[in-house]
Amino acid sequence: MIAWKFKAWRTTGAAVALSALAACGGEGGEQGAASGGEGGEGGGEAGEAAVTAPESPGATAPAGGEAGEAGAASAYAGLSSADHTALRIQHLKGFVMAASRLMDDEAQSPSAPQDAAVLVQQGLLEVYDAAPGEFGDLNAALVRTAAEGGELGRAQMIQRLRAAEDELDRAGGAAHGDGAVVTARMVDIATGLYQQVIQTDFVDPIEYQHSMGAALAAQSALAQHQSELRRRNMGAYSEAQAALNRFVGLWPQPTAPQQPTAYRDVLAQGSRVRLALSPYL
Repeated sequence: MIAWKFKAWRTTGAAVALSALAACGGEGGEQGAASGGEGGEGGGEAGEAAVTAPESPGATAPAGGEAGEAGAASAYAGLSSADHTALRIQHLKGFVMAASRLMDDEAQSPSAPQDAAVLVQQGLLEVYDAAPGEFGDLNAALVRTAAEGGELGRAQMIQRLRAAEDELDRAGGAAHGDGAVVTARMVDIATGLYQQVIQTDFVDPIEYQHSMGAALAAQSALAQHQSELRRRNMGAYSEAQAALNRFVGLWPQPTAPQQPTAYRDVLAQGSRVRLALSPYL
C-alpha cells in the first residue's frame, strides 16, 4: 500500500509540490507545518474526526494534501542562517528516522526494506531536491544510498540507514544551529503534518509516517544538544525532554493504526513541548 501510494503521489503530485515549493522560495517540502514563526502549533481542527476506514485506491487526496506540500516554509520563517541549515538537515533526517523505525519493528512486513527506501526517497524529493544548496556540507550521496536500498536484505538496509543518520548528525552538528529552536520547529512540522493524517474516509499512512519522522527528529535534536541546553537551563531541559517523550509516544507504531491519536491531542502535546522550551526561545 505504501509503495502504491508513493507511486501515485510521485506521478500526480510531485510537479505541483515542487511548483509550490518554488512559490514559497524553496523553504520546505511539507504541506502540514504549523503556521507562523515560533507560534506554529496553530492550525485547523479538520483532522480531529475519529475515522478508521482503511485507504482504498479510489481515495482522492484532499486539496492541499500530498499534491501541495509547501507549508513547511512557515517553519523556516525568521531563522538565522545556521538555524535554517540545521533545520533543513533535521527535517530530512526525520524521513530517515521514520524509515529506521519501520525497519526496527519486530512485526515488520516482508516489504519493509522497500517501504523504508520509499520514505527516504520522499524525504529527498520533498526536502533536499527542492533546495540542495541549503544543507551545509551534507554528503547527500549517503542518504541516496539508503533510498536505493529497497531490494536489500534487512541487515544491509539498516546499515545504510544508520550511515545516512550518522552523516546527517555530522552535518547538523557542523551547522551550529540552536538546538532548542530546531527542536521547536520540528515539533511544529510534526504537528502540522498530523492534520493530514485523519481524513474523512481514510487514515493517510504516508502523512502518519512523515509526521512521525518529524517528531522523532525533534526528539533527536533535543538529545544532540543536551549538554548545551542543560548548561543553559537544567530544569527547562528536563521538562522539555519529558514533554517531547510523551509527544513521540503519540505515534505508537511505525505504520498508521486504524485508530490513530486524535489531532487535538498531538496539537496539545506539541504546545506543551513548546511551553517547556520557552525559556530558550
